[in-house]
Amino acid sequence: MTSATEYAQTLIRCESVTPDEAGALAYLERELGAAGFACERLRFSEPGTADVENLYARIGDGTPHICFAGHIDVVPPGDEAAWRLPPFAGEIENGVLYGRGAVDMKGAVAASLAAALEYLREKPDLVGSISFLITADEEGPSVNGTRKVVERLIERGERPDACVLGECTSEDAVADTIKIGRRGSLGAELIVRGIQGHVAYPQKARNPLPALIDALTRLKARRLDDGSEHFQPSNLEITTIDTGNKATNIIPAQASARFNIRFNDLHTAPQLKAWIEEEVAAALLDTGVEHTLNFDQPSDSFLTSPGGFVKMLGAAVQAETGREPVLSTGGGTSDARFIKDMCPVAELGLLNATAHKVDEHTATADIETLARIYKRFLHLAIG
Repeated sequence: MTSATEYAQTLIRCESVTPDEAGALAYLERELGAAGFACERLRFSEPGTADVENLYARIGDGTPHICFAGHIDVVPPGDEAAWRLPPFAGEIENGVLYGRGAVDMKGAVAASLAAALEYLREKPDLVGSISFLITADEEGPSVNGTRKVVERLIERGERPDACVLGECTSEDAVADTIKIGRRGSLGAELIVRGIQGHVAYPQKARNPLPALIDALTRLKARRLDDGSEHFQPSNLEITTIDTGNKATNIIPAQASARFNIRFNDLHTAPQLKAWIEEEVAAALLDTGVEHTLNFDQPSDSFLTSPGGFVKMLGAAVQAETGREPVLSTGGGTSDARFIKDMCPVAELGLLNATAHKVDEHTATADIETLARIYKRFLHLAIG
């Protein structure tokens, strides 16, 4: 019987830097197919983005239907010479598994695979259904991955009753935190256009930078809120200010800035867009400059009820670790923002301390503990 750690080693050895699945999906398809899952490879395309392979596998046709979701694509390893062990070797040293994706999130995918297969060995007469939704497009633009798989499943009327996403949510000990929601995200670019000129003759130019700074200052001056019951306060952060200026004695013709708002359930993306547009217009009124606002594709905040299946997931954690997990909505975005349109979703995975870092690693004991938690959850949810 293959352990969760061994599954993780095999997945890490697939150099699946986003959006390349590099054999990781093929490996999961073989393992799940051999266990009786009906496997479906879903390839999606969109102009301007790479084609992406996804895997959807399901066994059973009854309820409850529990889905495990995740991604096998990883960020690049960076300077491989800086790693203590090769990033795609999947080597274990002193009970610690090293490799890109060990925690984000091949370790959790491996744990869910081991849990489901062991559960099916214990319960060969499956009453409900178990499925896997695995993408190679989470670390990239997230255009041809989970979002489109979810849309396809909804189109054909296939909705799980609950989904566990194996993102690395744990802070200090494995499974100490379950994420039951995420803040929304709205990114924007503000471009202000003036008239280029020599710094010694400002009267013959129109500098866009003071106007840009005034607009950003106006946006930053407002405290968006003080947080809500389940969410921390919303926050706007300026991330870049650029002119493209290669000389210091030129008043630039154009200046731009990018900023992002992470917002809670007291706001929606359309409301925040309207507010930004009003504030920028007011700040630039009578300045003589022109401006353009470009918004990224936003994602709204969401919250999964702390009761129901989240309570079952917490009970599984407590049974296996003796700890009651914290329910959180902190952190960035994840594919849960797409899955929540299909069914209730919660996130539970390994420690996140080394995600995206050189020497990304996880204790093998944590992978096995997570697998036991997932299996116990299946027993509680399905029977």
